[in-house]
Amino acid sequence: MKKIIALLLAVLMLASVLAACGGNKTTNDQKNTASGDVFQGEDNVTLLVWAPEAAVELTQQLCDQFKSEHSDKNITIDVKPQEEGDVAAQILNDPSVAGDVFSFACDQMNRLDKSKVLDPVPKADDKLGFDYAGEIKERDSEPSVEAATMKGELLAYPETGENGYYLVYDKSVVSDEDAKTLEGVLAACRKAGRKFNMDAGNGFYSCMFMFTGGLELQGLNDEGVQQFNKYDEEKVIDSLEAFANLFHEYSDIFQSDNVDKTGSGFAQDPRSVAAGIDGSWNAATVKSKLGDDYGAAKLPTINIKGTDTQIISMSGYKLIGVNAQSKAPYTAHALANYLAGEKCQLARAEKLSWSPSNKVVVESDVVKANLGSMACLEQAKNALPQVNIADTFWAPMGTLGNYLVKTKDITRDGIKTEFNKTITNIKDE
Repeated sequence: MKKIIALLLAVLMLASVLAACGGNKTTNDQKNTASGDVFQGEDNVTLLVWAPEAAVELTQQLCDQFKSEHSDKNITIDVKPQEEGDVAAQILNDPSVAGDVFSFACDQMNRLDKSKVLDPVPKADDKLGFDYAGEIKERDSEPSVEAATMKGELLAYPETGENGYYLVYDKSVVSDEDAKTLEGVLAACRKAGRKFNMDAGNGFYSCMFMFTGGLELQGLNDEGVQQFNKYDEEKVIDSLEAFANLFHEYSDIFQSDNVDKTGSGFAQDPRSVAAGIDGSWNAATVKSKLGDDYGAAKLPTINIKGTDTQIISMSGYKLIGVNAQSKAPYTAHALANYLAGEKCQLARAEKLSWSPSNKVVVESDVVKANLGSMACLEQAKNALPQVNIADTFWAPMGTLGNYLVKTKDITRDGIKTEFNKTITNIKDE
């Protein structure tokens, strides 16, 4: 009897041990997930990354660093050129052959969201054991996070803190004092017989004519129609009229052309352009063309009805998205999060002069020593964010800019009529 009891106790103890081992196995599996297995078992992966032409070489280098940091995985990453302004059109054409990871301008967020081609950023609620969304909210500026968010969900990774534009100038012609006012810049350009360039027919830039007069964007309503603030129409017309008058007064040196013509004008010998409005994405190129004569500042003031008024621009952001049809989504997200992180943002600030969204990088010596980055970040304080904008906004806004520049014998009544037509066309889907 004692032997039987002893045998039963032994069996019970063994069962207990086996149960404990089984329980430990489950716990270990959970712990493996909770420990941050960002690849979730993916291996032997090939990813296609889209980056703008100017950033392809650096992006490939950063992707190679990512691979070296995960040498236990077999990952192939090819970086191909794709300009950010065309990403939505290209990816919507056939998402299955588009980049797994891609940079895009934040004004395309609506189109990409509607088509469900963006795979949302993993968050704590997904129970994957890692929280990229939480990391982003901790490390990146609030406006950049807002630009990457739609309807409360983070859909992309902030890549820059300011993808906007500012004043660039040849300091041998335009002094820092001249650069404070648009009138001063234009007068200096005329004195030197050289051009001032801005793309007045592009809605991204021409919106400044209305914004400076107090008009603001207020997102989209439930039907997707662009909403505006309760602006004072007369003040908006005052602003439009002030810009139009300057364009016509300085028609001999005012050049309305693609933003890239600013940099190419600096590159000519002799230089044909003395100043212009350019974007942060061209900062490194412009600096290389002007050398010691490189000047950069926030946008100047313009005199409206006797008052020097700060020009208000549109503040954009570069974002990194993950294709919802990627065959290796976890690896794609791990790469996107890496490319949007502190180390990579610092590299882009140093090599490309892109303004960072990362809170640590913004305070770095690299950024503080860069005239273009600082000018861009300073102008961001006088800019409206490029988020929640209807697709119908851009073309009418560009048409208004062309009207102000090209219309002969322009009148205030004519400007008012064209302005109201612009607002109507923006709201007309």
